[in-house]
Amino acid sequence: MLVTLAILIVFQCMGEGIAHAFLLSIPGPVIGMVLLFIALLLSPRLMELVEQSSHRILKHMSLFFVPAGVGIMVSVSGVIQHWFALVVAIMVSTLLCLVVTALTMRFFFHTQPEQASHPIEPSVNSTHKDRSSL
Repeated sequence: MLVTLAILIVFQCMGEGIAHAFLLSIPGPVIGMVLLFIALLLSPRLMELVEQSSHRILKHMSLFFVPAGVGIMVSVSGVIQHWFALVVAIMVSTLLCLVVTALTMRFFFHTQPEQASHPIEPSVNSTHKDRSSL
């Protein structure tokens, strides 16, 4: 588990370094996550190392939401002051997510080959009786 945490921290630090070095507006952890994704695709050994203990980390995923909740509670005056903008942003982003998901599904369903319209003939080893003997 320590190896997995070390790998995650190394990729996060690499992302932070890239974000600061190139003055990017993308957060470092996001860049690190993309780098980790690419590394996992290219290295099956790294995938095995991370996969072994990642399930234990995911069991405690709810703990990662505690800082966000505390941040909202601390800045409740800002939330109250900008409640309308927050509600609009949440609704628009949810609607946008639904539309993009629907369009993506439509695209992938139309690009799949169609199923054969004729029924599949039973095989020789099938338990169905031969119709010619009726």
